[in-house]
Amino acid sequence: MSEKKKNPVSAAAEKVAEKVQDAVLPAPEIPGAPGPEAASAEEPTKARTPLPPKRDQRGPDTYSPTGQETGTPQGRVAQDGAHLTTAQGARLYDTDHSLKAGPRGPVLLQDHHLREKITHFDHERIPERVVHARGAAAHGVFRAYGAAAGISKAAFLAEGVETPVFVRFSTVLGSRGSADTVRDTRGFATKFYTQEGVFDLVGNNIPVFFIQDAIKFPDVIHAGKPHPDREIPQAQSAHDTFWDFVTLHTEATHHTLWNMSDRGIPRSYRMMEGFGVHTFRLVNAEGATTLVKFHWKPKLGVHSLVWEEAQITAGMDPDFHRRDLADAIEAGAFPQWELGVQTFPDTEDQMFEGIDLLDPTKIVPEELAPVRAIGLMTLDANPSNFFAETEQVAFHLGHLVPGIDVTDDPLLQGRLFSYLDTQISRLGGPNFGQLPINRTHAPVNDMLRDGMHQTAVHRGVAPYRPHSLDGGCPFLAGADTGAYIEVPAEVPAARKVRDAAASFDDHFSQARLFWLSMTPTEREHIAAAYTFELGKCWEKAIKERALKVLANIDPDLCTQVASGLGLPVPEASVPFAAVEPSPALSQLSEQWPVDGRIIGIVTDGADDLDGVREVRRAVLEAGMVPLVIAPAGGTLDPDGDPVTVQRTFTTARSVEFDALLLAGAPAPAADAYGARDAKADDGAAAATGVEPRLLLMVTEAYRHGKAIGAWGAGVSALEAAGLPANSAGVVTDGAASQVLEAVTGLLGGHRAWDRFTPAL
Repeated sequence: MSEKKKNPVSAAAEKVAEKVQDAVLPAPEIPGAPGPEAASAEEPTKARTPLPPKRDQRGPDTYSPTGQETGTPQGRVAQDGAHLTTAQGARLYDTDHSLKAGPRGPVLLQDHHLREKITHFDHERIPERVVHARGAAAHGVFRAYGAAAGISKAAFLAEGVETPVFVRFSTVLGSRGSADTVRDTRGFATKFYTQEGVFDLVGNNIPVFFIQDAIKFPDVIHAGKPHPDREIPQAQSAHDTFWDFVTLHTEATHHTLWNMSDRGIPRSYRMMEGFGVHTFRLVNAEGATTLVKFHWKPKLGVHSLVWEEAQITAGMDPDFHRRDLADAIEAGAFPQWELGVQTFPDTEDQMFEGIDLLDPTKIVPEELAPVRAIGLMTLDANPSNFFAETEQVAFHLGHLVPGIDVTDDPLLQGRLFSYLDTQISRLGGPNFGQLPINRTHAPVNDMLRDGMHQTAVHRGVAPYRPHSLDGGCPFLAGADTGAYIEVPAEVPAARKVRDAAASFDDHFSQARLFWLSMTPTEREHIAAAYTFELGKCWEKAIKERALKVLANIDPDLCTQVASGLGLPVPEASVPFAAVEPSPALSQLSEQWPVDGRIIGIVTDGADDLDGVREVRRAVLEAGMVPLVIAPAGGTLDPDGDPVTVQRTFTTARSVEFDALLLAGAPAPAADAYGARDAKADDGAAAATGVEPRLLLMVTEAYRHGKAIGAWGAGVSALEAAGLPANSAGVVTDGAASQVLEAVTGLLGGHRAWDRFTPAL
C-alpha cells in the first residue's frame, strides 16, 4: 500500500483544493510570470481576497506539530481576508502614515501599528546557514521500486510506496546573496516524510569530502570562506587561505580535484548527481546488515557549464540555478532522479576491494560495485514561500528510520552532532521540527516540553517515565511494533587515541583515478581551473606547494598548471598508484533527454515568421522552452498570428540558452550603440550590417560548444559572425523544422564536444 493511500486527504479538503486549482489561470507556455494573474496598469481598489498560488506552487503538507494529519487545505494556513490588518486581526485604514500630533508634529509613542510593523521588520531575518546559505528547493514525491526490500526494512523503500519529499540544493561557501554559478561544491539534501518518521539524506554533488574527520570541518570552512580581515573574496576558493589549507592538508586532494573539474560548475540542479558521501548500514527484516553508499542519478544526465560561461552568467543572472529549477517545474519539465545504492558486505574490517568504506575521501568505482536503482524521485511543485520552506527547512543526519543506520565514519559521526546543534542556534530553539516544512507525517509523543517557539499544546500531567497518572502513555515500542533499534554492532576494545587508521593515509591514488578517468576535454578544463585558482593566490610558496601536490597526481596535469603559473615543475614525492580508470566518472559519454532545455529563436520580425511559429510550437511540444529574441519587445505580426517576444538584444545573452536558432540576420537595433549598451559597441556591425549583440551571442554560443541552427536569412548571420557553416554542432541545411530536428539531436549530448581541441 502506498503512503498516500495510508493517509487520504479528507473529502472536504480535496474539494477546497480543487476549487483553488480551478481558480488559477492556465499555465503559461513560457514560465516566469510573477503571479497567477496578469497585473493591471492601475492600482486595484476593489476589495478581494488573496489570489491563489500559481499552478506550479505547493506549500508544506498540513500536519500538526505532533505529526497528525489535519486535512486543512493549504490555503487555510496562508494569509486571508480582503483587508489589511494588524498581526492580531484588527483592520487598518492607513499604513502609509505614522500617528502624529498634527500633520507636521512628532510621531506619537502610542502608535501601536507603527511599532508592530517596524518591530516585526527588524526581526524578519534569522541567521543564515554558516555553510549552504545559498539555496533553492522544491516539493516532490519518491516512488520506491522495491529493489531495496531485501536489504532494508524501511517501509518507504517497499515496492510502490510513494513518499512526499522536499529537496534543497545549495552552494557551500557563499552567503545568501552570492551567485549561483560559482565554482563550488553543491549540497543535495532530501527530506523524506515517511510514515515511520522523517528520514534526511544530506549529501553533495561530489561523492567525497575535503576531510576525513569532523573535527577538521571548522578548519576547511574557515579556509574556504572570505578572508576575515576584508570579507573577500565571496563564494570563491580562488584565494590564498583555501589553497594554503588544501595543499598542507593533503587528504583534501581528491575533493579538490573534483571541485576543479566540471563538477564544480553544474549547468543546472536538474543535471546534477547527488551522493550520500558516507557509507551507511541498512538492516533488513531478518536483521541482516548491508553497507551502502547512496547515489542520486539525474534522468537528464550530468551536465556542466564551461568556465567562461559560468563567469558571464554570474553577472548576467546570479540567480541562474534558482530560476532554472523553478522555471522547469512551472513549465512541466519535472526534474527526476533515480536513487541508487552501491552495496558491500558488512565485514568486520568494513573494507571493499582494498578501499576503506569509512574514509569519506574515497569512492568505490561503479565498475567494482554497480549502482542499483531503488526508486524514482520527481520534483513537481515549487515552494509557495521561500522563507517558510527553503530557508527554514532543517536537515539532520540523525533523522533516521528503522532499516537505516549509521557507521563509524568519523566525519559522519561528527555531523550527527553538528547538524542538530546548528538548527537549535539558527532556528531559535529545540522546537524547529514543529515548523510546517519540518513536521513529520508520523505521530509524535516525545514527552519533550516547552522551549522557544513551542506550538504544540500538550496534554497530560506526566511528561516523564515511569508514571501512572496519564495511563502509562506513551509506551515503549519493540522491534515488532516499529521501534528504531540501532544495529548492535561490536565496538572493538581499543585505547583512546586521537588518530586514524593507516588506510586513511592514502591521499593521492583516488585523485589519480579521477584524473585518468576524464576525457581529454575534461582534463583541459581541470588544468585551466587549477591555473586560474592558483593564479589568484598572492603567495608564491602556496603555488609551489600546490604544484607538489599535483605532481603526485599526474605529471601532465602538473606540467600544464606550472606552465600557466610560470613556475618550475616539481618531481612526485610518492610513487604513482596503479589504478584502472572508471568511465562512469566522465560526464561526456551518453545521450540524454532534452526536457526543459532553453532554445533561443532569433528573428528580425520579417524573415520567415512562419518558420519561427513552426519551430516555436515544435520546441514546446518537445518539452523544451522557446524564447523568441528580436530587436524590440512586444509582439510580431500583432494583426495576424502574433508571436510574443520574450527577449531583446539588450536583455539576452548566450549563457541563458542551450541552443540558438537563427531565422534571420537583424540589422542593428535602435539601441545598438555603446552609450546605451556596451555589448553593442562592436565595429563588426558597421562592416556586416548585422546586429552586433547577435554576433556576440552567436560567437559566445559557438565558443561554449552549444548547438546552433540557421536557415534562410539566418545563415548570413553565421557568416557575419565568421563561423564556418559546416563546423561541429552548426546546422544550416534544410527548412526550419529540419534544422530544429538536427539541433535537438545535438542537445542530447549537452554540447558539441568535437568543437574543442584538447592539447593534453
